[in-house]
Amino acid sequence: MSSVRVGVLFGGPSAEHDVSCASALSVIRALSGSGYEAMAIGVSRTGGFRLVPEQVLSRLRDGSGAARAIEDRLEVTGPAVQLRAGTTPGIVRVSPVEDPSTVLAELDVAFPLLHGPFGEDGVVQGVLESLGLPYVGCGVLASAVGMNKVAMKRALRAEDVPVTPYVWFDANTFGQVDDPLKLVDGLRWPLFVKPVSMGSSIGVSRVTEGGDLGAAITDALQYDTQIIVEQGVTGRELECAVLGGPRPKASSVGEVTVTGGWFDYQQKYFGDADPMIVPAVLPDGVADRIQELSLRAFSAIDGWGLARVDFLYDPDTDDLYVNELNTMPGFTAHSMYPKVWAAAGVGYADLVDQLVDLAFQRQQQRRQW
Repeated sequence: MSSVRVGVLFGGPSAEHDVSCASALSVIRALSGSGYEAMAIGVSRTGGFRLVPEQVLSRLRDGSGAARAIEDRLEVTGPAVQLRAGTTPGIVRVSPVEDPSTVLAELDVAFPLLHGPFGEDGVVQGVLESLGLPYVGCGVLASAVGMNKVAMKRALRAEDVPVTPYVWFDANTFGQVDDPLKLVDGLRWPLFVKPVSMGSSIGVSRVTEGGDLGAAITDALQYDTQIIVEQGVTGRELECAVLGGPRPKASSVGEVTVTGGWFDYQQKYFGDADPMIVPAVLPDGVADRIQELSLRAFSAIDGWGLARVDFLYDPDTDDLYVNELNTMPGFTAHSMYPKVWAAAGVGYADLVDQLVDLAFQRQQQRRQW
């Protein structure tokens, strides 16, 4: 597939902008090393598209390997561009905003490595659908459901996939209640307060006392107008990756070791030690159950391509709960998704190659309708 031209979309206006930059650099290097023609297309925090040279993308990372906060840097790294449908179906032209008649590049497929709102919630997938461009990962519906924690839990419960007890409410409801404890009546402590549509543990708080609940909700409302509060599970955090289309497969199971009670943003991206154990050491049968539930969860949202399914496991009761389902998880070589597949015998370059192939498979199926 050496002639395939892949547009890697990264950045975006969400709070996960920096994580996206780190994922994009790893994928672009893998694509280039496998003979693809990889083009980095940065999405600025204000939503503009820019062609970004790889050497510029490399400088968006600091010495520790975490992407720098780049704010408006994408505004000046390359020409401002727009994506336009070409004359050949499935081919998209990249043209300067000021001169749409000029073609800077053409794309055969997109690899949207945009995490969080705008990129993982179906928005950019809808743009790519309108252009007729094949793209890696879940479609509009699965992306939207997977991003919205309430919709995701409803879809999973409908298919008898276990999730933790929860409540949800919006900013208006919170503003009208005289005591936030009334909003979480019936849940056992500790509680986890989260924005409904956000990832990378941004805006998430673990609350152990009622007096801290209001502040945690206020913090989460900085990132969304809707809040979900989940009942905490004392146990182990386990993760499994799904890859495929009509007949997806589940990877080995990995475990996240945490300090302070939960895996927060600081530990995910700035911790000194590798928090991941792959494969996880589990009692007999637990890994098989996780793999089976991962495939059921993927099917419940109509997934395609990839997802990482996060679990909470209570060893005292032997209960498993799906905590979250990420349709575009972190994708650096050190992220959990590639690591659990590596443990299953699928290397990083092969993983990227399969995902690009699945993008074309999905497009071919849609053309048969």
